[in-house]
Amino acid sequence: MSRRALLIGALTTTLIVDASSAAAEYRAERQMTLRSGGTFMLDSDTGAVTVTGDSPSGALVSITSRRDDFASRYDVRFEEGSDGITVSVKRRGTWLADMFHSAWGDNTRIVIRVPRSTPTRVSTSGGSIRASALGNAKLRTSGGSIDAAELAGAALLSTSGGSITVRTVGGNLDADTSGGGIRASDIRGAVRVDTSGGSIVVENAAGDVLASTSGGGVRVTGAGGRVDAHTSGGSVDVLFTRGNARGGDLATSGGGITAGVDPGVGLTIDAGSSGGDVNTDVPVAIRGAASRRELRGDLNGGGPLLRMRTSGGGVRIASIR
Repeated sequence: MSRRALLIGALTTTLIVDASSAAAEYRAERQMTLRSGGTFMLDSDTGAVTVTGDSPSGALVSITSRRDDFASRYDVRFEEGSDGITVSVKRRGTWLADMFHSAWGDNTRIVIRVPRSTPTRVSTSGGSIRASALGNAKLRTSGGSIDAAELAGAALLSTSGGSITVRTVGGNLDADTSGGGIRASDIRGAVRVDTSGGSIVVENAAGDVLASTSGGGVRVTGAGGRVDAHTSGGSVDVLFTRGNARGGDLATSGGGITAGVDPGVGLTIDAGSSGGDVNTDVPVAIRGAASRRELRGDLNGGGPLLRMRTSGGGVRIASIR
């Protein structure tokens, strides 16, 4: 099926004057056909975005801005096709003019409603992203935070301007930011999270976890797979689920390490600290000479390696109940 493009000039645009601020507002709405299994895509050079999977049918897109000259500054384009919908909001003029415009601020908001579990891709350079009740989701912003929930498929989340919060993901999670912390919970697949600007919290991850930060601590609870957690800015605390014998690699130069393990599983332990003592609550059969700051040995005959290294505190191997 051929795709058809509709320019915003073909839409009905309403200008509204706010009596309290005397600032005109740009507003445009578009109801679009989204066939079953189709993907929704937004590529925007401005605006905070909210996308929700609560539409009974089709897609509804609403764009508002405080600027009455929005239509002369941006080209807004809609495309409908058999494989889905694409919406683009592209600036006109030079990057220097846009830099001045961004500093002034246009308070652009893009609100999208699609059917539940719709595969969605959103990219904006102008604000935060809030998303819920979608399918596979690829969300990227360079201008704010990301808050996502109830994603039926995999999630790929990226921002350079804020924190990331995500709850309930049906597949793998890949999230990175250079501007804030990351908090993820109830992830049914593998987790890869990376930040240089804050702490990391992962709760209830069924798959393997790879977590890295240089700006805070790392805390992983309800870990159902292998955990690799690295930081230079805080402590590392990991609580494995009962029966989990996948092991991992935990390292920090900025704090202590605590690993909670099932005392009934088989693991090979290699723990060391130059900044504190190494202690264990589980019966590790020590290999080699005993040392206050090193512990190498086997739990229940050994198994996958659980390695722990810190120069900023002690190491504790705790027994989970």
